[in-house]
Amino acid sequence: MNQLNNALTLFFSLLVEALPFLIIGVLFSSALLLFVDERKLIAVVPKQAFLAALAGSLIGFLFPVCECGNVPVARRLITQGAPSAMAIGFLLAAPVVNPVVFWATWIAFRDQPEIVFLRIGGSLLIATIIGYVFSTQADLRPMLQPTVARAMLLPRRSGQAKLGRPELAPLLQSGTFFLGQSEQPIQLDALGAAVVNPDLARPIPERLRLMLDNVVQELRELGGILVIGSAIAAIVQTSIPREVILGLGQGPVTSILAMMILAVVVSICSTVDAFFALSFAAVFTTGSLLAFLVLGPMVDLKNIALLLTVFRGRAIFYLFALAGQLTFLLALLINFYVS
Repeated sequence: MNQLNNALTLFFSLLVEALPFLIIGVLFSSALLLFVDERKLIAVVPKQAFLAALAGSLIGFLFPVCECGNVPVARRLITQGAPSAMAIGFLLAAPVVNPVVFWATWIAFRDQPEIVFLRIGGSLLIATIIGYVFSTQADLRPMLQPTVARAMLLPRRSGQAKLGRPELAPLLQSGTFFLGQSEQPIQLDALGAAVVNPDLARPIPERLRLMLDNVVQELRELGGILVIGSAIAAIVQTSIPREVILGLGQGPVTSILAMMILAVVVSICSTVDAFFALSFAAVFTTGSLLAFLVLGPMVDLKNIALLLTVFRGRAIFYLFALAGQLTFLLALLINFYVS
């Protein structure tokens, strides 16, 4: 009975601490979807691949989205003609490199502020490196789903074909629709938004209503994940013998591998995962906590279906494999030279 009481106490404490940050993250994500046109960013993105990857990784500070909102934004960036390095950098870094997650991590690890800055810096570094690696692929379209690859070919403005892009016949094809009486097809996003986001043209009251609907829907989905994640943390902490946890958590290598596996399996939202990791802070190494906080938002199993609307399977495998290897190396470095 005492064990059950301890588990319930830990479960509700995690839930109460994390819920406000989940709400804030969902509000930001919904506002981005309905009030921001990402195309304006593309004009100021550096042309050099490494700088483009760095710029994409930093965009999260302007448009904070969790890993549940970064995929549709990254898809729109790609179809708008953004450099692949920028889109990949944003996809991997935005769930962590943003003010909401910084604040949540700071609140959770106020007694270990180094973890906050290592998390932001490590995520930024890894996302920039992977974005740069993907930029070496001269043509990203073989790694994209056919609908996304075709959308990249659609002319964005009159006379664009003269600049070297092929002019497509204005026929209504799969995944396109006619806007008003125009004969120019507009490519639909897989999530129902057009490349030129039609919601941006709606009256503000209507957009606010749509934003509220989106907030409710995301809270239903993410709230359930938060409850499951908090329950897992409480069960692990109270049911597994402390000697086993200490033995696993203090090893410089085993602790990292254990927390990386846990991060992939749990796939908890980045706006609240710091509170989940906090429950392991007393028995696991700093590097392993960092591995959980960096890898989890990048390798999110619940978002694989969403990623498959943008990338082919091999591209997702490369993303996950690179993220895992770089996170392990970073965490190992922290364990041996910083902890």
